Formats: sequence, structure tokens, C-alpha cells
Amino acid sequence: MTVQHLNQLLLACSLTLLLAVAAVRVSSRSGLPSLLVYMGIGILLGADGLGHIRFDSAELTQLIGYAALVVILAEGGLGTKWKQVRPVLPSAAVLATLGVAVSVGVTAVGAHYLVGLGWRQALIVGAVVSSTDAAAVFSVLRRVPLPARVTGTLEAESGFNDAPVVILVVAFSSTGPVEHWYVLIGEIALELAIGAAVGLAVGWLGSWGLKRVALPASGLYPIAVMAIAVTAYAAGALAHGSGFLAVYLASVLLGNAKLPHWPAIRSFAEGVGWIAQIGMFILLGLLVTPHDLVDDVLPAVVIGLALTMVARPLSVLVSLLPFRVPWREQTLMSWAGLRGAVPIILATIPMVNGVDASGRIFNIVFVLVVVYTLVQGPTLPWLARRLRLGEEQPASDLGIESAPLERLRGHLLSVAIPEGSRMHGVEVNELRLPAGSAVTLVVRDGQSFVPLPSTVLRRGDELLVVATDPVREAAERRLRAVGRGGKLAGWLHTDADGVEGV
Repeated sequence: MTVQHLNQLLLACSLTLLLAVAAVRVSSRSGLPSLLVYMGIGILLGADGLGHIRFDSAELTQLIGYAALVVILAEGGLGTKWKQVRPVLPSAAVLATLGVAVSVGVTAVGAHYLVGLGWRQALIVGAVVSSTDAAAVFSVLRRVPLPARVTGTLEAESGFNDAPVVILVVAFSSTGPVEHWYVLIGEIALELAIGAAVGLAVGWLGSWGLKRVALPASGLYPIAVMAIAVTAYAAGALAHGSGFLAVYLASVLLGNAKLPHWPAIRSFAEGVGWIAQIGMFILLGLLVTPHDLVDDVLPAVVIGLALTMVARPLSVLVSLLPFRVPWREQTLMSWAGLRGAVPIILATIPMVNGVDASGRIFNIVFVLVVVYTLVQGPTLPWLARRLRLGEEQPASDLGIESAPLERLRGHLLSVAIPEGSRMHGVEVNELRLPAGSAVTLVVRDGQSFVPLPSTVLRRGDELLVVATDPVREAAERRLRAVGRGGKLAGWLHTDADGVEGV
């Protein structure tokens, strides 16, 4: 490649990226997950489109897809709120294991008897489409506040179920006979245990180190966090465990560890996650050949009906039966089983392994994801409202960024008071910050001043709070508590330290 070729490639990639960024606005207004827009761009650039780019490497697609999934899972884990997921962790874990098994079995039976696929191909299709996609679900639900149990279960399930599904697809796509079911279950359990152990260990060590070592530049913190997450994946995979589970759990720990410069970390992770999604979906659009999909549209619709109307509701019912989840929440979770990037990426595994009819499997999965995302995506908010599962919008959380002052043994907290925060109208002395911390500066309407104890805080204000090392976390908890509960946070919602009451 010459420098001229590099310049042309950079121009093409940057223009494609700008087009994809602009397409996000279209998808957000229409309520459709952005994955469809990105795949549309890929198809437009492909052999049957205007770009006439011929791309047919399933191996390269699989490698890039795996790398992108690592980044997407890391970004999802960093954004997962532990207090929201913790109460529903058992139900989400059952849904991601037992629920996957039920979904695979029912879908495979439908693919075999209704479409005529061989048992191996039917099992592969059943396993491939049994993984849900958090990005697709929440891209259409972000405008509809839901009960914490529903969002927490869907989020945790989508983070957990990638691991067992990948193991199943690899097993079904391997050469030779499929192992006995009890051997397969044992392998899945072992890989999940190893992945969980590695992910928790790497996440804990990473958060412990980042909170105690002051890096010389704030821009190094996001890089370090993403490097730790990728380390968890690689270490888990090399230890013959589930790297996907490892990266998700490590990221959840990092995301709830109150790391310094957290807003910068979160913004960086979101940006990298968007790039991973855009690149992966455009690549998938390039890989598919639209005129080859015509014969597989009807089989994909039939298998999708079996999955959406039978397999998914049955897996939700069986998995959540011990937890006494109300039927309305079960109904929404059944319909919210959106498929996204993972199934299409996993559909490249049988292609790489040379499984018979693997091209047809890929086409069926591609059509199924597109058709049922078009159907389910726009109707999810409507269904949530019909089931009366919308909740009143909670108070906006504060944006707090912590910068360590290593030589001074303290921290400088930058606090932004957003619209909807209940800190609006609270006096500085009513914050009741722990000893060793104080509000030193307020920036309002572009003007900064040193506040008095009687200064009333307003939405849109930015505060600088200095806190010593021992009380930094307590000061941050207290600020968040007042942001959620106002001046009566200690009486209504949280205690003096910002810990939620019972």
C-alpha cells in the first residue's frame, strides 16, 4: 500500500464514519436500532450496492467481530449499575443459562420440522439466535422509563448469555459428532466458572490499582480502563474460560468502583463502543449478498416466528417461574429479546468451520435479525405503555469527576448539577459534607465565586469540592444522595453517607 492508497482509504473510512454518525439521528427519531442503518450502509457499499466492494472473508469478519464484541461488552459493563443489577442477578443468570437451553431446543425443533434443516444445522441456528443484544434493546427503550427489575434483568441477561451461546455454537460447528449433552453442560459450566473468576480478579485488581495510583494525565485513565477490560477477555480465553463473561464482569466492577475522571472514562468507552458497532455492522453488510437472500426469507420468517412467539416466551416463563415475576414484566421481557450483532457474528463460525449449508445458515440468521428487529424495535415502547410498565422519571444523577491530587493527598471533585437534580434549591451548608471536604468554588452562568454557607445551589451550577483521601468516597456518596433526595436525603431516601435506606 502506498501513501496515496492510504490517503484514499482514510478519506473513504472517514466519510463512511461521518455518514454512520449522521444516521444515528435518523435511527433515534424513527425508534429503530442503529444496527439496521449501519448494515444498510454496508450493503450499499457492497457488491450489489453503489460501492461495488466485493468482500467475502468470513474468517476476517469473525476476527473483527470478536474484537468488536469485546469492546461492546466492555462498554456495556462499564455502564451497568450494580445496585440495579444486584437484586435480579439470580433471575438473569437463570435466564442466560436455562433460558438459553430452552430457546435453543425449541427453535431447533422448529427449524428442523418447519423448515427442513438437518439437526446439526437446526441446532446451530437455534444456538446462534438465542443471544439477546442489550444495545438493540435499550436504543429503543431509552425513552420509556421501566421498572428497575425489568431493565436490570434484560441488561444482565444480555451480558451473561453471550458466553454459553458462543460455547454451544462452537461445539455444534465442530467437526465430528456432537458431544453428549451432559459433557457439553460440564464444559459450559467449567468455562463460565473460569471466565467469572478471571473477570472478577482482573476487575478488582484493576480498580484497586487505578484508585491508588495517580496517573500524570487524565487521558490515561480511559486507556487504562479499556486495557484492563481487554486483559480480562484475553486472560479468560487463554485460561480456557469464557473471555466474554470475563470482560463483562471486569467492566462491571470497574464501572462501579468510583474511579477518578469517571465522566472522561465513560465518554471514551461510549465513543470506542460506537466505533466498534459501526465498523462491525458495516462489515456484516459488506459480507452479505442481497440477491442470495431471496430464497431464505420465508425460512427465516418461519424460524423467527418459532423463536419470538414460542421459544422466547417459554424460556422466560420457565426461567422466571421461581422468582414470581409479574406476568406483565414477563410479557415485556419476552418481546424484548432483540437480536443484534452477536447472532450474525456467530453465524460466521460454521462458515469458517466448513459446516454443510453454512451459507444458508448465515443468510437465514441475517434475514431473521433484520426482519424481527424491524418488527420488535418500534413496538417495544408501545408495548411497555400498554402494559403500564412506565415509571416516573427519577431525579437526574449528578455528573461527578474526581481528579486525584497525589502530592496533596486529596481529590478535587468537579460536580455538575443537571436538569432534574434535587440539589436545586439546596444551600451549601445543607449538603452536610463529611469533615475533610468542602465546596470551594461555584461556577454559575460563566462566573465563578467562592460560596458562603448560605449560598443556594441551582441547576446548571458546577461545583469544585476538595476532599481528603479518607473521605473522598463518603463525600461523593453524600453529593449523589442529595442530588437524588434533596435537602431531606437523610430522612427520605439515604442516610448521611449517601447509602440507600431500606
